Amino acid sequence: MNTRRILTGALVAVIAAAGGVLANHWLNGDKGGEGVGLGEVAHAAQPASKESAVAQLWTAPVTSVDGKSQSLSVLKGRPIVVNFWASWCGPCVEEMPELSQLQRDYAKKGIQFVGLGVDSEKNVQSFLQKVKVAYPVYVTGFGGADLARAFGNTAGGLPFTVVIDANGNIRSTKLGQIDPIALKQTLDAL
Repeated sequence: MNTRRILTGALVAVIAAAGGVLANHWLNGDKGGEGVGLGEVAHAAQPASKESAVAQLWTAPVTSVDGKSQSLSVLKGRPIVVNFWASWCGPCVEEMPELSQLQRDYAKKGIQFVGLGVDSEKNVQSFLQKVKVAYPVYVTGFGGADLARAFGNTAGGLPFTVVIDANGNIRSTKLGQIDPIALKQTLDAL
């Protein structure tokens, strides 16, 4: 009986790992062919130029959490912090209270935080009913992964944060949870 449990647990672990690799391929737009091992970078298109990435942000199709089409171009000309996240991403959820506090701290300096949910509208709505966030959140669906890639996130991981100054220059990017102290230093230098 004990051997059966061990084998069942091992099989579940293998299936879960395979599902993660498949999800990574799907999110990264891989169509099959070459495999990507753990720790390797997927063969993705080269990131767009920094100017092109910011231009893509302003024209990206996003919706508000109530399903209305929105344009991020209204944020042009001001410093912004763009956080790509998903409701199913543990590290994304963990950093949201820190991002909310930073939004409150830096709002008086004209810095706007924005969350881009690389997720479904339903998941984002459900999540935001439970967790209050101090900055606007928009839904990008899985197209948000392409937008994040344009900013250099070739791994396709989440969370991914980009700081853009008022002139449209990318000041920093961070794959993984933010380091609040490092982010404050970047924001203070804007």
